[in-house]
Amino acid sequence: MKLVHAVTLLFVFLSTSVQAEEAAPTNAELYQLLLKQQAQIEKLESRALAAEAEADRLRTTYVAPTSLASNSDAESASAAVGRSAAYSYRVLDHAEGTNIKQRIQLEALQNGDLPNRVTIGGQVTALVNYQKANIDTKFGWLTRHPTPKNQIGKSVSEAVVHSANLNATAKLTDNLTAYFEMLYNPEQNFASDSTITGLPRNNVNMRKAYVMWGNLDNSPYYAAVGKMDIPFGWNDTVNPFSNSTSWHSFAGLAYGMNVGYLKDGLHVRAMAIQGGAQFRNANAPVKGSAVPSKLNNFAFDANYGFSVGDENQALIGASYQYGSSYCQEYPVKHFNPCEDNNPAVAIYGTYEAGKLLLQAEFATTTEDWPGTFNPINPALAEFGMEKSSAFTLGGRYSKDIGLSQPLDLSLEFSRFEAGAEGSPWEKQDQWVLGASYFVTPSVNIFGEIVHVDGWVPLNFLSGGNRDPQLTTPIPELHTSWSDQSSDTDVIVFGVQAAF
Repeated sequence: MKLVHAVTLLFVFLSTSVQAEEAAPTNAELYQLLLKQQAQIEKLESRALAAEAEADRLRTTYVAPTSLASNSDAESASAAVGRSAAYSYRVLDHAEGTNIKQRIQLEALQNGDLPNRVTIGGQVTALVNYQKANIDTKFGWLTRHPTPKNQIGKSVSEAVVHSANLNATAKLTDNLTAYFEMLYNPEQNFASDSTITGLPRNNVNMRKAYVMWGNLDNSPYYAAVGKMDIPFGWNDTVNPFSNSTSWHSFAGLAYGMNVGYLKDGLHVRAMAIQGGAQFRNANAPVKGSAVPSKLNNFAFDANYGFSVGDENQALIGASYQYGSSYCQEYPVKHFNPCEDNNPAVAIYGTYEAGKLLLQAEFATTTEDWPGTFNPINPALAEFGMEKSSAFTLGGRYSKDIGLSQPLDLSLEFSRFEAGAEGSPWEKQDQWVLGASYFVTPSVNIFGEIVHVDGWVPLNFLSGGNRDPQLTTPIPELHTSWSDQSSDTDVIVFGVQAAF
């Protein structure tokens, strides 16, 4: 204000000086001029005061639009995207809850474990292991796909990534959920002709993806469409890492539509499965081919969990699948077409008493597996077709060792039977002694000692690996590479960490 007043007076002084040089004004004229200039000064002062008051008002009430947008975006992003490490561990765990991931998700939603619109996560399983075999290149540990491309000699050692996943669970509405899961698994990739450093084994695939309708607060029914686990058998293991032989033999993965009912301990599921040869343990021929052009396969599972006494829990269940993978003619090879379907059935049960968990399971095809008979080599002709079956018995005890969490100790036996008694491909047994400790609910440190009797790879188990197209049907090329005298011993340490 003082600056405005001073400038005005200077302007008046200069104006009067110029006028004085041209013609000297009278005293009356000077007085009138001063009155006029004083009025102009007062008007300017009034405008300046009004402008200053308006500036003060704007400073106290105005917030920059960019700041509002930034804060709003941050709050919106925080509410929209989140993570739950414990949930990620359960939904990505390959050892437990193997084919009930949709139930795990529905219960997590009901319990408020997934408060965000989108929950992202993942896991990494890293291993150090040493394996010893009594026969060159024949290592029977199935959790590490046995192939001569990766394991040569009679002893091998590794420090590797067994698997890594990324996943996302999106709450589209109160009743609709979308899920996808990506997998990197060089140790168990089906690219049998590649090493674990080859490009065919170092890929990332969409392991599961589906849209699910369901809200247990509103209804016990749910449904999902996409790529998912087949509801067949139990397929869990008490081992901290190695899957049971039952899982390797009958756990399925396929395109299809699954509908379920979950209430008061009863869990019932029915899945319409895409035909042809699916990703795991599902094959229903479509006009004699493996082309998945019809929805002509299905599976059904029902189990019931109940209390035994005041504290103990038990569960019993049974399954049926119209088209298992054990339907191929000789020579057997993954994803080959079948002439007819071969159904499978399973029964299973669990019992939990305090710190002790017991599990048992049995699964079998209802018909003989055609490929278990070798029609070309006369030396093997005595071994006729047989059903394919698997069973598992296991127990785990949680021992208090004075730390924040107990130490889990486990022992499990499982067997895969694929051939007639005395045949090279008769069976493969697996024993696993394990120990594990959860550092957090999403980080598990484990160790296992594994012993495997027999070497029975699914591909060409009864012969044909040297002539897979049957272009030279002579006996010498159609001996079986399966071997009942094969033994494999493994010691493995690792960590499974979810985020």
